[in-house]
Amino acid sequence: MADKRRRAFLSAGVAGAAAALAQGGQRASADSSPCESGSAQGDESAEPRMVELQGFVDLQVNGFAGVDFSDPAITSERVLHAVGAIEKTGVTRFLPTLVTSSLEAFRACARTLVRVSHPAIAGLHMEGPYISPDDGPRGAHSREHVRYADVDDFRRRQDAAEGRIRLVTLAPEVPGALRVIEHLVASGVKVAIGHTAGVGPQIQDAVRAGATLSTHLGNGCAQMLPRHPNVIWEQLAEDRLRASFIVDGHHLPPATVKAMIRAKTPARTILVTDAIAAAGMPPGVYTLGKQRVELSATGRVAVPGAPNLAGSALLMNVAVGNAVRFTGLPLREVVPMASKQPAEYLGIRPAGTVLAEWNEAAFALRVLRVAG
Repeated sequence: MADKRRRAFLSAGVAGAAAALAQGGQRASADSSPCESGSAQGDESAEPRMVELQGFVDLQVNGFAGVDFSDPAITSERVLHAVGAIEKTGVTRFLPTLVTSSLEAFRACARTLVRVSHPAIAGLHMEGPYISPDDGPRGAHSREHVRYADVDDFRRRQDAAEGRIRLVTLAPEVPGALRVIEHLVASGVKVAIGHTAGVGPQIQDAVRAGATLSTHLGNGCAQMLPRHPNVIWEQLAEDRLRASFIVDGHHLPPATVKAMIRAKTPARTILVTDAIAAAGMPPGVYTLGKQRVELSATGRVAVPGAPNLAGSALLMNVAVGNAVRFTGLPLREVVPMASKQPAEYLGIRPAGTVLAEWNEAAFALRVLRVAG
């Protein structure tokens, strides 16, 4: 039945109903996918069951538990507080993500982060400043510090990070982008396309230069796009690009998640949280770099009065449950999107194990214990 469900997901129309999940045992091995039982739409008669999973890997974490990684005043103690809270969600490896800022602010943040000795920190993700300056694609990034791509500027940032930048998100249409992509790839740094207003040929040029990922595809682009062609279709169709998605119900509607993962294929899909300081915290006002952002009671994070989102308050265990709910895929096919696939992309292995309770009826994955 699991194979039939997978074929149905990949070949049926978006409106097609999901088939039944595979029947399985009550607990899975840490080295295999979790076993499942029940219906893809939630089996109200199914009892919650224990699953043992590989540790999650998150490529995009801007902050957590009240801590903003892009705050130049951040301390090692605050970083360790955030790491401890992140691990409780099942994430055993992640990339602290620094958003667009001045070189001075970046240097202060990066130096603090890379000098924290903790195995969960797998390097840094530099998101910006080589992104579109336009409203919409720029998202919540500071327009003041958006700039053209420049190898010397990156070298200075990488020096500040003591060589720990593992992933850079940039817009391929920005002047100097292709030369920077080639430099990054030659240096062993992964390149993602994001916060872009680029057109098809620019996306293709970036891929040829070595870009291999789309950062939070479907977001970080203009709110109104031509029906076709557009920057989303171009990246969905490009098999050399993996894609990360923020599956919180705010960044992308359920039907969009289902269609996009079907188009990109589960094997090329990576779940990220794009979490900010508001993650794991009550509703209120938080920061993302220089921006003041607000977490609403519904879980939506945005700059007050602005239409665009500003990161998320998503937890990775919740992202996994949402992805099962939205796509109809079985848990065993969604879990690798949050563990094995992002780890392989970075060239590392998932670390540790997560003991969790999977409630099929509620699509809820509750983390009970993490061994990292």
